[in-house]
Amino acid sequence: MKIALAQAKKAAAEDEVPVGAVVVKEGKILAKAHNLKEKKGMATRHAEIVAIERAAKKTGNWWLENCDIFVTLEPCAMCAGAMINSRIRKLYFGAWDPKYGCCGSIYDLPADKRFNHNFETEGGVMQAECAAELTQYFKRKRN
Repeated sequence: MKIALAQAKKAAAEDEVPVGAVVVKEGKILAKAHNLKEKKGMATRHAEIVAIERAAKKTGNWWLENCDIFVTLEPCAMCAGAMINSRIRKLYFGAWDPKYGCCGSIYDLPADKRFNHNFETEGGVMQAECAAELTQYFKRKRN
């Protein structure tokens, strides 16, 4: 999560919402990314999506079934859906997102048995640090 948090700080320095993501397989980092929505002018350039794409490219396979992902903020529906489709094994996330979070807050897509793939989630990992990065960013934006 420390590496994902470093990615979030990189996003903040680029005036992006500070979210970072890291895909790991067997203890090795496959990909890391941060939000690029503003830079790319694309709503789909969330840190999770970018990291999943990079990991798939590195492995040569869109199935990431033996991979875990670390994200500084609870994923939204789009990102949780991408994790389901790419067969992520486990999600670890930092701050909870009561407005958009779909991995336990407003919905729990990874646990919905109607999908063909489910994955385990663990929220609140380095929660204080991850939440503080977001809070500081939005406080600076308002000032």
